[in-house]
Amino acid sequence: MSELDSGKVRNICILAHVDHGKTTLADHLIASSGGRLLHPKLAGKTRFMDYLDEEQRRAITMKSSSIALRYKDYSINLIDSPGHMDFCSEVSTAARLSDGALVLVDAVEGVHIQTHAVLRQSWIEKLTPCLVINKIDRLINELKLSPMEAYTRLMRIVHEVNGIMSTYKSEKYLSDVDALLAWPSEKLGDENLEFVEDDEEDTFQPQKGNVAFTCALDGWGFGISQFAEFWAKNLEMSTAKKLNPAKLQKLLWGPHYLISIDRIVGKKEAANMSNARPMFVQFVLEPLWKIYQAALEPDGDKGVVGKLIKKFNLSIPPRELQNKDPKLVLQSVMSHWLPLSEAILSMVVKCTQDPVSAQSFRISRLLPKREVLDNEVDLNVLAEADNVRKSVEACDSSHEAPCVAFVSKMFSLPMKLIPQRDPEDEILNNYTEGGNGESDECFLAFARIFSGVLYSGQKVFVLSALYDPLKSESMQKHIQEAELHSLYLMMGQGLTPIASAKAGDIVAIRGLGQHILKSATLSSTRNCWPFSSMVFQVSPTLRVAIEPSDPADMGALIKGLRLLNRADPFVEVTVSSRGENVVAAAGEVHLERCIKDLKDRFAKVSLEVSPPLVSYKETIEGETCNVLENLKFFSGSSDFVEKMTPNGRCFVRVRVMRLPLIVTKVLDESADLLGNIFGGHASKSLETQRSSMCEDESPIEVFKKRLMAALESHISSMNDNDKDRVEKCKAKWQKFLERMWTLGPGRLGANILFTPDFRRNITEGSVLVRGSAHVSKRLGFVENSGDGNGNGDTAIETSREVTQAPTMFTEAESLESSIDSGFQLATAAGPLCDEPMWGLAFVVEAYISPMAGKSDDPESLQQSEQYGIFSGQVMTAVKDACRAAVLQNKPRLVEAMYFCELNTPSAHLGNSYAVLSRRRAQVLKEEMQEGSPLFIVHAYLPVSGSFGFADELRSRTSGAASALLVLSHWEVLPEDPFFVPKTEEEIEEFGDGSSVLHNTARKLIDAVRRRKGLPVEEKVVQHATKQRTLGRNV
Repeated sequence: MSELDSGKVRNICILAHVDHGKTTLADHLIASSGGRLLHPKLAGKTRFMDYLDEEQRRAITMKSSSIALRYKDYSINLIDSPGHMDFCSEVSTAARLSDGALVLVDAVEGVHIQTHAVLRQSWIEKLTPCLVINKIDRLINELKLSPMEAYTRLMRIVHEVNGIMSTYKSEKYLSDVDALLAWPSEKLGDENLEFVEDDEEDTFQPQKGNVAFTCALDGWGFGISQFAEFWAKNLEMSTAKKLNPAKLQKLLWGPHYLISIDRIVGKKEAANMSNARPMFVQFVLEPLWKIYQAALEPDGDKGVVGKLIKKFNLSIPPRELQNKDPKLVLQSVMSHWLPLSEAILSMVVKCTQDPVSAQSFRISRLLPKREVLDNEVDLNVLAEADNVRKSVEACDSSHEAPCVAFVSKMFSLPMKLIPQRDPEDEILNNYTEGGNGESDECFLAFARIFSGVLYSGQKVFVLSALYDPLKSESMQKHIQEAELHSLYLMMGQGLTPIASAKAGDIVAIRGLGQHILKSATLSSTRNCWPFSSMVFQVSPTLRVAIEPSDPADMGALIKGLRLLNRADPFVEVTVSSRGENVVAAAGEVHLERCIKDLKDRFAKVSLEVSPPLVSYKETIEGETCNVLENLKFFSGSSDFVEKMTPNGRCFVRVRVMRLPLIVTKVLDESADLLGNIFGGHASKSLETQRSSMCEDESPIEVFKKRLMAALESHISSMNDNDKDRVEKCKAKWQKFLERMWTLGPGRLGANILFTPDFRRNITEGSVLVRGSAHVSKRLGFVENSGDGNGNGDTAIETSREVTQAPTMFTEAESLESSIDSGFQLATAAGPLCDEPMWGLAFVVEAYISPMAGKSDDPESLQQSEQYGIFSGQVMTAVKDACRAAVLQNKPRLVEAMYFCELNTPSAHLGNSYAVLSRRRAQVLKEEMQEGSPLFIVHAYLPVSGSFGFADELRSRTSGAASALLVLSHWEVLPEDPFFVPKTEEEIEEFGDGSSVLHNTARKLIDAVRRRKGLPVEEKVVQHATKQRTLGRNV
């Protein structure tokens, strides 16, 4: 692409909360360094990177897009990303391809929830961040702050952002220390000692040059170094003493006070001086305030602006200075005095890493070292894979190096926007992806080359995240060979054809539309490990069913859904058990864009969209006040549900208990980790945690640590002072952990099936299906040679039963899978509304009795087969017994909750609270933002009450309030869905008949049952009276 040395390349992305000025900042950088793509007068108004109609209409960025800039002799690949939480997947794709990040924070609004998210993303991807505090002009014009008050506000923002970063550093530090304590010193490598860096040093320090202060809308900004150079020359001329700009730069931020040219004191010494001001206020903010006041205030000294122009010899056209609008005059002066692009791009060049340095730092995140447990692997394959990893680490851009690239997403463009000529100005062939009539849209891969050289027409291997080069025979479905049709340099909405690109470049690749669904690794060799999976901050929770208005258009809809699934990195397209085509999106804005793309671009048919399909879970009321009594009750109570198979040969007893909430959360959050342990699935969560744990630590040890820590925390919180009780609870839980049979639903859920206790009395003449503690054995709670039941006399019991009934014992062993399947079916569809169960522990005791009559009697065989296969009868009995046990133990509904951060002026605070209360929100806190008229309200909002929330909030507050929703947790509804007032006290409190208040839990359950076609118990007419006819002639 370019002959520049890799040291002269920078790959950066812009990350920020929504409306903090990312795209406006990008406009000014493009206007100055984008090769005349944008006129400086239009910067900040055009929104060059937002080229979609929907982006321009909503004035928000919805996708990440790249553009190549030239600054001096540097090539800078800039990626603009969205700030709305619905499009956080685009932030992940941008961060993976970048080496540095510009984190923008609004000087008035400060740090918001999405700021936390993007800082977390940059930390996970090991980017070098720079801080940009934007909208400094609002401190002067809107808030009317003094320079000292503005300095205090800026200082607080920098400290708050540094506090967030130090939290991530301390998390890694503590996990590394745990790893060092857990492993002998000889097993520790250099990567385990990364934490020995200076973690106490703040990430963002203005005196070091990685913090900029800007006003992107007016096109000006500065770093402390610019004022240090100016004042060093100015003070040197006035005092005839030579000053070092680098030394002055270190003093321009923090509690440093200039008394004289030879004396600079700290905060304590300056406390007794009445007029003492920090040097940042004296030498940076006060000159800015003077210029703004002189230009904008009616009685301002207009000569200040003229002096500034002469002092810095600014070449400003006279027509701009003669403009009658003082704001335009001020904008012209400031943009010429402190050009925004110079401040930002110089900071990028100085403070962010080039691809060679960045990839050596990020290699543990991009290509973590793999554990090779099999001794019979091909050493040549392993050596080549290690050589590829070293090439990526070194960012080897030679032609001999193996070519490795990562595709972070696929995006589509209309064919009319694709260049029809190659770099040699020859007309390209009429290439269509697959030749299946989908030529209206062209799919391009958004990729970065990490090693080697990529060129048009090259054949590469496309590796999915599950590919393992050491198991090539069984991995054929995870590897494809593809030919690259052409390469493009991305220039916002434009594409420039290029012949080749080398390591460190970001390009768009055509020709992979039929080979990549979301993301993939490209390699010139088969013997390459795939890159680690990207991390998304949220999951797609908003689901709707879609069908065409005309059933004849179903084929077009299916084709359109396939294209949408490929074009959007975050959308999920599935088919429900009822045959509905379900689209899952991150939020309402994301869903609206997906539906619009389906209608206008991909399917091009009229669609019918269902109301949102809200997911719920089912559990039982938990009694957590007495842990020990609950465990004893669960293990040996007579409170069970019993079911008999239709043929009478097996009866099932089921006990159920609510798991501690903290244990349920561990199981819920560790689903990917458990998938890696039990199913060999690719674990995104595991990849995320690689950087925060020792690489030698296995997923099993990680999960065991989490589970044991959760149990100890729960037991200690319930029994603060009684040590004996704590020890008894731990011993009891340890016995249960040795009896874990399986998890559900899907063998990865938050429900546990325990094996039955063998010491309980067995009914005479029957055999107990013992089960096997598969989960306990896999997690290492019991030895593989043991049976996982914790009984010492197991062998005696086994031999006794085998002697009495060897055929029945064999049959009991064969029915273990039926009990497991029955448990999976029950936990996948609970009794309330067929939603998955959550946080429950079951013990299933299945007893088999001998057949009545001889086994070779034809009549007895015919009688047993008339009810179906025996294993199916047992499966159904277990499922029904588990569901009945839940119904018997006060069932409750569990709903998903959003964390809501709401910003509103004080005048609309009451209306905002009214909207929240109507949607069953729980307000957590309310605080006024210092230095502004805005209130920040934090609340938990049910997902079922979030639809239309933003529109109602805007309409009730005249657009003054805004809210951001992030999926937070699952919460149990305390209401009993079957509550009916019975006692006199209840009737007196809640009323009787029609006066009973509506039960929210029952309302939600009935809505789900109606949607699923399940029967609903409701009376169409209640308390009816005879209608009185008003008409005379009837």
